[in-house]
Amino acid sequence: MSTLDSADPATLTGDYTIDPAHSAIGFVARHAMVTNVKGGFQDFTGTLHLDGADPTKSTATLEVQMASIETGNADRDGHLKSSDFFKIDEHPVMTFRSTKAESLGGDDYRITGDLSLLGVTKPLTIDLEFNGAAKDPFGNERVGFEGKAEILRSEWGLTWNAALETGGVLISDKIKLVFDISAIKNA
Repeated sequence: MSTLDSADPATLTGDYTIDPAHSAIGFVARHAMVTNVKGGFQDFTGTLHLDGADPTKSTATLEVQMASIETGNADRDGHLKSSDFFKIDEHPVMTFRSTKAESLGGDDYRITGDLSLLGVTKPLTIDLEFNGAAKDPFGNERVGFEGKAEILRSEWGLTWNAALETGGVLISDKIKLVFDISAIKNA
């Protein structure tokens, strides 16, 4: 891969489509108060509009198919799809639509938007690190970002839990969200 001139952010201005084959949208939840369970979504689409001259004019959208949740355990995945959690029959899609973008200096950015899940829409702020830009062997111009955020799942109505005999609960309210995004510039 050849590196694009990311020293001149204006060269990155344009519309991009997230490449799900080279991207990941995941989460981490504390389980039984002692360990982390990691999972992700396998079916998602999204777009970016990058404005290299004025990053505040950049935007992002994301649509996640909730049935694509995967944690490495079929029983747990089935439970997460059920009416105890994501109610995928009623709410098959989770969406994110940006409302604000800001440069924090260097390769650090912050994007804020509306996360809609289970019929509830609330603001979500994602801290992003720009990983660079390159032209792949097929001539596609790519950009990469890593992101992270934390939410309280109860704010979106995800309240199912079980008490532990030793105290505490089975699943934490705080969920860490992680993003690894590769996006291809539209022709």
